[in-house]
Amino acid sequence: MATEIERKYLVKNDRWKQFVSKEFIIKQGYLNTDPSRTVRVRLKGEDAYITIKGPSENNISRAEFEYNIPWDDALGLLKMCHRPVIEKIRYEVNYNEITFEVDVFEGDNAGLILAEVELVDEAQVVELPGWIGEEVSDDERYYNSYLSKIPYKSW
Repeated sequence: MATEIERKYLVKNDRWKQFVSKEFIIKQGYLNTDPSRTVRVRLKGEDAYITIKGPSENNISRAEFEYNIPWDDALGLLKMCHRPVIEKIRYEVNYNEITFEVDVFEGDNAGLILAEVELVDEAQVVELPGWIGEEVSDDERYYNSYLSKIPYKSW
């Protein structure tokens, strides 16, 4: 079983842009947003995935199962997802040999910019760059599954 361990932060300025190594357009929707199991469909660049995530433990760890699926299947599944579908541009940002994923949201979540970092274990210490703001790992409002039901523009 795969385990996702990540921390999530608000981004407080644009200084991260100088460290970008890759960028992807992402569209994702949720077939299920129950906190004990979320089911997500994602288009990322030219790839498509279905992801099942278990309940969050300590707000940073949870079981995660992700599989490539055919593009056309993902398009069909996205039509069945909660609205709005999440639209964002994801930037891979390398800082001190750590990769942060900075998500710049569009559509109904425009104005929101989050950074995530995946950890090897829960105790891993990561030096945070100056452009990282408040940690929001334990604030469900910043979960993409929440944003698919209650978008940022409505806060």
